[in-house]
Amino acid sequence: MENKELKENKIDNKYGIEYTKVGDYYMPNLVLEKEEKTILNKYGRLRLKFLRENKKAEYTIMFMNGTLNKHLKEIQETTQTRVNIIIVQLKQQNNLTEEMKNTDQLYWVSIMNSFKNIAEEIVLNELIYV
Repeated sequence: MENKELKENKIDNKYGIEYTKVGDYYMPNLVLEKEEKTILNKYGRLRLKFLRENKKAEYTIMFMNGTLNKHLKEIQETTQTRVNIIIVQLKQQNNLTEEMKNTDQLYWVSIMNSFKNIAEEIVLNELIYV
């Protein structure tokens, strides 16, 4: 029997994967793509928690494809802009002005807090818990 020398690097024609010889075995040269880390705000963390607990298949697929961070970033940006739009609309509907902030601060703050709570509740049901 002949002792054939094995090549150091080998490329599989069927799948296009490159292999490197390590000892007696060929190991695939697989490298994960670097994914940009994003800092999650309240809405991003809520969406992540919801996906982990209730949509395990979607979470796993996005995690394996590397699209999870992109999805969470998109959700938190959309949610934040939507909350701001709803608050502005509620202020216009109820004739709440900045001038009122100077005259009756406690009333203005309480109304703004209730508007924010309303807007967040709407957004959580529309975007986060879907």
